[in-house]
Amino acid sequence: MNLDSNVGTHETRLIEEESQKTIHDDTCKLEDEDGEEEEVDPFSKEVSHQDAMRLIKEGIEEAIGDDPLLCDLPIDVTPEEVSLQVALEYGQAMLLNVCREDGEVMPIVVLQGATVLDLKKAIARYISLKFNREGIKKFISWRYIWRTYWLSFGGQNLTQDNKLIKEYGIKNKDPITFVKRLKNKGIGY
Repeated sequence: MNLDSNVGTHETRLIEEESQKTIHDDTCKLEDEDGEEEEVDPFSKEVSHQDAMRLIKEGIEEAIGDDPLLCDLPIDVTPEEVSLQVALEYGQAMLLNVCREDGEVMPIVVLQGATVLDLKKAIARYISLKFNREGIKKFISWRYIWRTYWLSFGGQNLTQDNKLIKEYGIKNKDPITFVKRLKNKGIGY
């Protein structure tokens, strides 16, 4: 019986040594700020925060790049963008092409039951993320934008913020445009 317990202990030590060897063989190569490659053990407690963040970012990039559903998303994707993309694929959301006056088309994803206000918030979020990704530091007064412009679909202005966009007849991949609001002049002049 003593022999069996010694064999079990010896096997346990071999397994532990092998697992330690495996862990230490799983090093990752990272580029530092100077562009030089260095090996980092991702399981070591000595990994700096920057290295850990780079490892996580590389893992996310690899996972997103390999997934046919998520490959269209940017590298620094937000959880909200992922969930909207998945909802779009399952038919729970729709893609609207919002056209600016300068001709730029913004692909905006909103849920099927979205209101005009939800669409406006999605446009603001899209612009904010775009500016952050491009490193643009610019403040946009959305209050001014919505006082100056209507969103329009098929010649009909989306005037009621609480109305569902489906009630305007808007469907997936429909174009929405910005239309300058006309000032109301006094009647009887």
